Amino acid sequence: MRGDLAVPAAVLETRGLTKRFGGLTATDDVSLSLLPGEVHALIGPNGAGKTTLIGLLTGELRPDAGAVVLQGRVVTHWSVAARARRGLGRSYQVTQFCPDFTALENVTLAVLARSGSAFGAWTPLRRQAGLVEQARAALDEVGLSAQAEVPAGVLGHGEHRQLELAMALALQPRVLLLDEPLAGMSGAESERMVQLLQRLRGRYPMLLVEHDMGAVFALADRISVLVYGRLIATGTPAEIRAHADVRAAYLGDEDMDA
Repeated sequence: MRGDLAVPAAVLETRGLTKRFGGLTATDDVSLSLLPGEVHALIGPNGAGKTTLIGLLTGELRPDAGAVVLQGRVVTHWSVAARARRGLGRSYQVTQFCPDFTALENVTLAVLARSGSAFGAWTPLRRQAGLVEQARAALDEVGLSAQAEVPAGVLGHGEHRQLELAMALALQPRVLLLDEPLAGMSGAESERMVQLLQRLRGRYPMLLVEHDMGAVFALADRISVLVYGRLIATGTPAEIRAHADVRAAYLGDEDMDA
């Protein structure tokens, strides 16, 4: 190898990951890797197996074969909580938060979960000064400082996605798994989220599952394409744009030229 340059070790990796539901093979011998500092996008048509693969990565599902490796440790049979403690942070396709709590309180709860601290029923969360400070920093990181005292339930949809990302960042993840972070957003909201993820790139390795091809090509260093449970291609955005099998799988989708 020229200059003896070593390929950096993956921070998240799947090895031959297979999951069956009865006679349906949802993921079929899937092997992919996420490298330090990289944005690796996973794309594919509806029914391709992306949701199943996310469940296998997070620990919500158990594979029939293969392995999941996180930060150099095989975590295939670890729980969701154990993987989170190992550094796997994620956002969900459908946002999850306490609507009656303020944005700050939601993120403070995430900080509390990460710290493992306990607080009594008679101890107001706001008195946990160190936790609140960390929560404010996470809100600032995603551009929600001005909405810190606003109940989460009255925030706009795009702000909900920012809040959920702040909650993921509050866990101080080593890896970010982003499950359709632009889902349901308007054009303006999508643009703001892409800009936010651009600011975070390099600081957190991200596995991005997303249908918005414009966002994928703007953000990704590498793209993997999943079709009927199998990976048919992995490459740079330019390589994926030009890949005949990928274009065929998307039936000539115009978004591939976005």
